[in-house]
Amino acid sequence: MIFIFDMGGVVTTSAAVEKQICNVIGISEEQFFEYCGCGNGNASYGDPGVKLNKYVPNSSDLLTLLSNGTITTNQFWQEFSARSGKSIQSDYWHLLFHPELNGDVVKIVKKLRGKYRVVCGTNTIDSHYMNHIERGDYTLFDQTYASNILGVSKPDPKFWKLILLAENVNPEGAFFTDDNINNCAAASSLKLRVHQFINAADLEAAVSEWL
Repeated sequence: MIFIFDMGGVVTTSAAVEKQICNVIGISEEQFFEYCGCGNGNASYGDPGVKLNKYVPNSSDLLTLLSNGTITTNQFWQEFSARSGKSIQSDYWHLLFHPELNGDVVKIVKKLRGKYRVVCGTNTIDSHYMNHIERGDYTLFDQTYASNILGVSKPDPKFWKLILLAENVNPEGAFFTDDNINNCAAASSLKLRVHQFINAADLEAAVSEWL
């Protein structure tokens, strides 16, 4: 059995900093997502959007491209500046990102690692990826599979297929937990064992047979 943990919203607090970014640059969240090409005020990086194989200025979903590692953070802000008419010089994705570890979940990860292989499967972007490395968050896991490195984001089924391939395990031999219901549904459709994360107590009950 291998255990795959989402990072933001499970092991750490949410990765969403869009609201803070909007406050700093003086636009609404709706405008932010429109400039990104999402047109969805409930979107965030890694959500289903326009999936393109290459960077196409002014005609693509910047958040998905950023999460997939198709464009760099610098390219994101350059294109966002062009679309919004605001000159943005700082990387607010990194500057405003201050996640906190969920200590109870960390304890579960450490218990499981005493017996099994535990990896991180996360939608992220270069700026947040580097932040987690700086903080040492990924050292909790045996391996980290990040969307910006894999080139694909949840809930695309290819995300889990690549992890299963790398780990040489069948879907039935993998347990996945994520706070996003769409990601859980996609993993379940591939026959992974799935638990939608609500809190550490529920998660501990879900994995109790392996602890």
